[in-house]
This record gives sequence, C-alpha cells and structure tokens, in this order.
Amino acid sequence: MAREKFQTLTEQMFYILLCLQEECYGMDIMEKVAAMTAGRVTIGPGTLYNLLEQFQKAGIIAETRVEGRKRCYQITQTGLDMLEKEYQRLMLLTADYHRYKGGL
Repeated sequence: MAREKFQTLTEQMFYILLCLQEECYGMDIMEKVAAMTAGRVTIGPGTLYNLLEQFQKAGIIAETRVEGRKRCYQITQTGLDMLEKEYQRLMLLTADYHRYKGGL
C-alpha cells in the first residue's frame, strides 16, 4: 500500500518547514539548515526547489514575495500543523527508544 504524501517528513522536509516559520528565500533556507544542523543535514538546490514547489502546491507554504528570480516563502497554518504533528511523532519515537533502552 502506498504511503500518503507528507504523512511523515524527511529530515530535509522537516528543516525546510522549521526554517519557514520566518519568511525566507530559497538560498537562505539551504544556509540556515546547514547552520542549524552543524552541517549534518544539507539540501541541494534541486531537492530544495522541488520540495518548495510540492509544498506550495499542497498549501503547506506560500510564496510571499518575488524579487527578480528570488522567491520568498513562509509556512502556512497547514504547514505549522504538519510540522507539529511530525514533532510529536518524533517525540513518541524518542520515548519508545528510552523505554526500550531503559529495559535492557
């Protein structure tokens, strides 16, 4: 059975949405994610712009400004809800890990 699109988020998706709680240009997102994760997570331009397009079509983010070729985006309420849902899912995974590891 196929997984519903955006049911869970990849690391790149999670960090893009986290960045877009503030209005950002695409290139700024790549820099912020690298800084936020101390270089552990990187997002190439192809991946970034593909995800931004998919997020925009799904109403997860909105384009807020266009200056020449530069486009600015910000997360929508739908995106905020999705980000919170993913955070809660990750916290459940972490709790399960701690319970299991503590029982060893």
